[in-house]
Amino acid sequence: MDERLEQYDRKMQKSFNNLLEEFGSIRAGRANPHVLDKVRVDYYGTPTPIQQVANVTVPEARMLQIQPWEANMVKVIEKAILTSDLGINPTNDGKLIRLVFPELTEERRKELTKDVKKKGENAKVAIRNIRRDANDAFKKLKGSDISEDEIKQLEDKIQKLTDKYIAEIEKAIDEKNQELLTV
Repeated sequence: MDERLEQYDRKMQKSFNNLLEEFGSIRAGRANPHVLDKVRVDYYGTPTPIQQVANVTVPEARMLQIQPWEANMVKVIEKAILTSDLGINPTNDGKLIRLVFPELTEERRKELTKDVKKKGENAKVAIRNIRRDANDAFKKLKGSDISEDEIKQLEDKIQKLTDKYIAEIEKAIDEKNQELLTV
C-alpha cells in the first residue's frame, strides 16, 4: 500500500477499533468485564482502571466478581462503580464485590440499539472526515511531481478504503444489535 494512504488507513482502523471498544462497554444482559473499562479508581492518588487493582471474573452469566488485591480497595472500587454511569449497585462482603446485571427489558434493549446505531453513525462520520482530509491532502499535491492520474488513483483508493470501513461498521452495528435483541 502507498505510504500516502497508510496513514489514513491507520486512522480509519483506529476509529473502527474505538467503536468496537465503545460497543464492548454496552452491556447486553450478560456480564462482560469490559463494562468496567472506563471506570477508574483512586489508587494512591492515581486514577487507575479496576483491572489493574483487582481480579475481575464472571462466575455466572449475569454476574461480575471483583476481588481487589488489597483489602482497603474494596470501598474505593465500590464507590467508583456507584459514581460511574453503569447503573448497577455493587454488593460486597468485605473481600469481594459482586455486580449482578438485571435482565434487560424490551424497552431498554430498544434504547440500547438506538445508542449502538448512533455510535455507529458517529464512527462513519469520523471515517468520512478522514477521507475528506486525505482528498484535501491529495489535491494539494497538484503541481508537484505527481500527475493528475496518480491523484485520481489515490482518491479512488481512499474511497475504496472508506467503503471497506463503512461496511465493517455496518456489520459491527448489526452484530451488536443482534446481541442486544437476543433474549
